[in-house]
Amino acid sequence: MKQNLIAEQRVMEEVTKAIAEGIDINPAKIKPESSLMKDLGAESLDFLDINYRLEQTFGIKMARRTVIDHMEELFGEESAIDSEGKLTEKAARVLAMRYDGYGDKISAGMDMDELPVMVTVSSIAEGVGNLLDTLPEKCTNCSAQSWKLEEETRTVCGSCGESAAFTSGDELIEDWLKQIQEDKKIF
Repeated sequence: MKQNLIAEQRVMEEVTKAIAEGIDINPAKIKPESSLMKDLGAESLDFLDINYRLEQTFGIKMARRTVIDHMEELFGEESAIDSEGKLTEKAARVLAMRYDGYGDKISAGMDMDELPVMVTVSSIAEGVGNLLDTLPEKCTNCSAQSWKLEEETRTVCGSCGESAAFTSGDELIEDWLKQIQEDKKIF
């Protein structure tokens, strides 16, 4: 269900805030198209901190594993990354669909170290938005259909106060990959 409680602008503001606090950078330097690693100097561990901050802010659970990890689990070892640590043709096709705007920069044979550089502020905001859009129609506790915001970013039931139960980031990635496979028969 497309949620309409938290506007895209608010999501972007909170993502910017989480990134600024997570990597200790002036928020004015953060632009939607900024690469977290290349432009803002983020390191691998910073992603964990940023994800944690976003989870606390929105009451969601960000993905713990990458799209590549999920491909390997669903479609078999070396389906996404070959024995030399390079992106396979099939994985390149899937990632080009997933990361619209970077499709021309993703190609078979790419080294895995090139992929994290493609994570941008807007791609994180889009991911948060996708998770928020998994808001169930009804509260899992009392079946009421009366969602409201608490502290401007946390969705709770207006009837019983239970926090919304969003789909996790890992489940969302798996569901997306299964749908792609069903539609396109890539693997």
